Amino acid sequence: MDDIPLSVLLSILVVLLAMSGFFSMSETAMMASNRFRLRHLAQSGHRGAQKAIDLLDRTDKMLGVILLGNNLVNSAAATLVSIITIELFGEDKWALGAGTLAVTFAILVFSEITPKIIGATYADRLAIVFAYLLTPLLRLFNPIVWFINLFASGLLKALRLAPKPSNEATQLSPEELRSLVLESSKAIPQKHHAILSSLFDLSNITVEDVMTPRGNIEILDLDRPWPEVRAQLATSHHSRLPVCRESLDQLVGVLPVRRLLGSLGDPDFDEEALLEQLQAPYYVPGGTAVFSQLAFFQENRQRIGFVVDEYGEIQGLLTLEDIIEEFVGDFTTSLPGLEQRLHWGNDGSVVIEGTRPLRDINRMLALDFPLDGPKTLNGLVLEHLQDIPEAGLSIKLAGVPVEVLQTQDRSIVTVRLYRPT
Repeated sequence: MDDIPLSVLLSILVVLLAMSGFFSMSETAMMASNRFRLRHLAQSGHRGAQKAIDLLDRTDKMLGVILLGNNLVNSAAATLVSIITIELFGEDKWALGAGTLAVTFAILVFSEITPKIIGATYADRLAIVFAYLLTPLLRLFNPIVWFINLFASGLLKALRLAPKPSNEATQLSPEELRSLVLESSKAIPQKHHAILSSLFDLSNITVEDVMTPRGNIEILDLDRPWPEVRAQLATSHHSRLPVCRESLDQLVGVLPVRRLLGSLGDPDFDEEALLEQLQAPYYVPGGTAVFSQLAFFQENRQRIGFVVDEYGEIQGLLTLEDIIEEFVGDFTTSLPGLEQRLHWGNDGSVVIEGTRPLRDINRMLALDFPLDGPKTLNGLVLEHLQDIPEAGLSIKLAGVPVEVLQTQDRSIVTVRLYRPT
């Protein structure tokens, strides 16, 4: 070493610190990279991404070669600093101690912290680049890495730790997938983001949350005069109508209205001809998860079902469109003058239909109405008052001032909510 110029030794030290920084940066970049993005690029034919995925599928060997190189380089750098210190200051203890502190500081700043920050910040880009460099290194040092991993595997077995196979696909829970979608809001269109977010809620809501309540179902009552029945058929805007006698308690079937459009002008069209077109009603047990019911609709080739309670009483009407609207968004009309999308007005209030689901109100207005009881605002008010209110009555529910604007029969038509202070 006496024949080697000091400048050469310093140059070698800089190279060693750079190599240590390379291994530190590659370790962080490879482990922090987005495997889903890399797999997408690999499936698209990107060679760098394919090599990166191959390395990540052999995490033990990849980390083995990175840590082997990093530790060898750091040890060589520490030894070289000791030699340089002796050359400059002799073998005094204070000089060796100062040299140790100096190399520790240099390794921390230039070979550990800074490279790792860069690797974590640009993980996806750097992982593809480092994959080209690490792959031949792994092949070169594979026997040494294999030998070292023998001891590491034995130690893990002694500690009764069973590492997951490195080639096993990452499994995410529904909650983790939901968080992934929420965090990617800037990467996908807002509409797509809203649909994906709503899909995760389908397994947590039941048919009662999205059905049309019994009191809002339009029925075709065969006990009414026949001219009135024909007039209702001619003016109905529904494609299917529940057919009954007097009430839904005497449900006869479901009528596809479109099949009769050509017969309504026929003077011979009568009740018997109508009954021939009826379809058998399809019943849905209350409490069924919406996502499960969507699959049931598909299996049974149904588009409409009647939600019944444990006693067989009809509670509401559920259609395939109701489920689709739950995650796609509303595309049907509401009461005249009322919007589907809720937002606070300039005066801090909003007018809402009494049949509006509480889930929609909570989501759109950032409120906290209870969801473990009634499903609609009308039901919540009636449960609180235990009576049918009159127009103009004001109460407070869950800290929200509520004013009843209009009632009809035994239900509330519209209410005004005031933003809670």
